[in-house]
Amino acid sequence: MTEKRKEEGLKLLGAETNYAQNYAPEVLETFENRHQENDYWVRFNCPEFTSLCPITGQPDFAEIIISYIPDKRMVESKSLKLYLFSFRNHGDFHEDCVNTIMKDLIKLMDPRYIEVTGIFMPRGGISIHPYANYGRPGTRYERMAEERLLRYKY
Repeated sequence: MTEKRKEEGLKLLGAETNYAQNYAPEVLETFENRHQENDYWVRFNCPEFTSLCPITGQPDFAEIIISYIPDKRMVESKSLKLYLFSFRNHGDFHEDCVNTIMKDLIKLMDPRYIEVTGIFMPRGGISIHPYANYGRPGTRYERMAEERLLRYKY
């Protein structure tokens, strides 16, 4: 790990990987956005997301897609991976997983805009694809969130 990253307080990058056994938002880390003057997209795909059905305890499999426009802070990718993996033994409905992920990332980095999509594999002959988004209130990103939600298609 570079000295610059160490100075930013990142602990997970370059360290031995330890996986949380249950939901662990505390593993999330951020670093400074070096291009705060620009609007740009950052997108993460997690094609191996797993959580547990809170009723049956059966595993649910999904691809989670996170897209955001950063402001001052950005989520560090290894910490995001460990955070998403922490859902493996966590019981929650699909819609709750997507909204929880979005809210945790908003709290962590206060992005200008963020959206989270869950593409859950079928169980019982039906699949669910929840989508949640957020744009910073009082800004053009709030309007963007409203427009993207109204036009959302999967």
